[in-house]
Amino acid sequence: MSDISIPKTKSSSVIETTNTTPYPQQQEAHPTRWQSFKDSFKPAIVTEKFTSAYDEGEDIENMTDIQRINMNTSKSNLQRKLKNRHLQMIAIASSIGSGLLIGSGGALAAGGPGGILIAWFISGISILCTIQAMAELAVTFPISGSFNVYASRFIDPSVGFAVAWNYFCQYLVLLPLELVAAAMTIQYWNSSINPDVWVLIFYVVVVSINFFGVKGYGEAEFVMSIVKVIAIIGFIIVCIVLAAGGGPTGHYMGATYWHHPGPFANGFKGVVSVFITAAFSFAGTELVGLTAAEAQDPRKSLPKATKQVFWRILMFYMVSLTLITFLVPYSEPRLLGQSDVSASPFVIAIQNGGIKVLPSIMNAVILISIISVGSSTVYATSRTLTALAEQGLAPKICGYVDRAGRPLVAIIITNVFGLLSFIAASGKEDEVFTWLLAISALSSIFTWLSICLAHIRFRRALYVKGRNTDELVFTSSTGVIGSWFGVLLNSLVLIAEFWIALFPLGEAPSAEGFFSVYLGFLIMIGCYVGHKLWRKNWILFIRAKDIDIDSGRRETDLEALKRELAEERRVLQSKPWWFRLYNYWC
Repeated sequence: MSDISIPKTKSSSVIETTNTTPYPQQQEAHPTRWQSFKDSFKPAIVTEKFTSAYDEGEDIENMTDIQRINMNTSKSNLQRKLKNRHLQMIAIASSIGSGLLIGSGGALAAGGPGGILIAWFISGISILCTIQAMAELAVTFPISGSFNVYASRFIDPSVGFAVAWNYFCQYLVLLPLELVAAAMTIQYWNSSINPDVWVLIFYVVVVSINFFGVKGYGEAEFVMSIVKVIAIIGFIIVCIVLAAGGGPTGHYMGATYWHHPGPFANGFKGVVSVFITAAFSFAGTELVGLTAAEAQDPRKSLPKATKQVFWRILMFYMVSLTLITFLVPYSEPRLLGQSDVSASPFVIAIQNGGIKVLPSIMNAVILISIISVGSSTVYATSRTLTALAEQGLAPKICGYVDRAGRPLVAIIITNVFGLLSFIAASGKEDEVFTWLLAISALSSIFTWLSICLAHIRFRRALYVKGRNTDELVFTSSTGVIGSWFGVLLNSLVLIAEFWIALFPLGEAPSAEGFFSVYLGFLIMIGCYVGHKLWRKNWILFIRAKDIDIDSGRRETDLEALKRELAEERRVLQSKPWWFRLYNYWC
């Protein structure tokens, strides 16, 4: 193997990631702030020449879909401004929002305490395996679009097309959903003001955050995530005190509600019905992988960020929900028939404990969480749409990136769709909430399934090409077995949800009930078949020997990389056992 070990073949394309500069070289040395602001919206300028593994005379128009995908996503103009601390907080708390803080109330009523813990535990294991697989791929290939592109290059372009558009639709509808949830949260304090007023305020806040660029998004997410982390830890401490009888009422709760009314509300069917809510609450966990193309040092920051997911699932989901089951019975009337904060078991638990001020504080945290998730939806949607445009799977204009590194057109499209929230804040907000959730909930499961499959295919390609994991900066702790486990669990959830969609809990079967649960699956199939017909792509999957495992790497000298990694492992082995243990988990 030569020093530059990536061969120049038709099956691989290696592009050195380009940087952008705020202004052309011929511009004046010290432009005014107003001039700088205006110029920032102009197209990004490529200042570093990129190299390609394709022959210089290769006609881009005659490239295959896979070749074009690999080339274009490897040379995105997005800027690398996300620091390690940004990624840490995005991994820990960015997706904690209405799914956990509000949706868990309906889940408790449907499944009982045993039901929600089983559903969240199984979903959590699946997420851990998925995030480990995603981290390995994202660290190796920190490209634009991240896991949305991995399905195209490691499985099949039609699968990638379907997954990416499904993911785009998921987050596109989440923006109005979260804005409506924020307006409904405000009604806890004041229900006399038109909800559209609050929607407008929160809409401006979310839009502004993303127009400040990726660094602005990172800083805002960093601050809001810290607030959420502190609040959840505080809530856990308060709940432990209340369950032990240390609250104003002085009543010891313990596991009372596990005995009466009992651990399960509706038996096995009740447990199954909770999985879709659990999936919705975990949605966004994979968002840290989407930041790979804009991270300053994905090689070091992404592995650390993904390790935080374990602690988030353990503490913020499992511990907090376990304490909820001690303080709120599944027969609590306030859990039913509502989709606002009045149905939040977090708020109900504090109210039942007799603490007067804390419910308002918890509502404020819920509000901040919803704004945080709303901001993340704009980020995820705009980056996904940009990657689709770069792959030729969306209008070219959608891939426009300005000199500040903002995917401007994609952000504008996302924000325009967010105006739907003003309709949703009418008297029909509950119906809108239901249908937006129907579009977005199953999409997360498809995304996680594709990540696990892409990881399996990537490892298979390494093996077939006679290469191994020694050339990988980061490898999944759960390995290929974890990815197979993720595929199995996500497939079982899809089957179980199909059953619930046909025969809903406590209701007669109906077309409306089916589509309200399984609409996302039909969108997925439609996108997959549509791409097959459009591109006349009749393969089921890319053969392992034809998979490109080199394009998009930042380290193109694999021999030098192997030596560096071997030295890092040697140094780690020389450290004390407690340091190695800490490094493994944190």
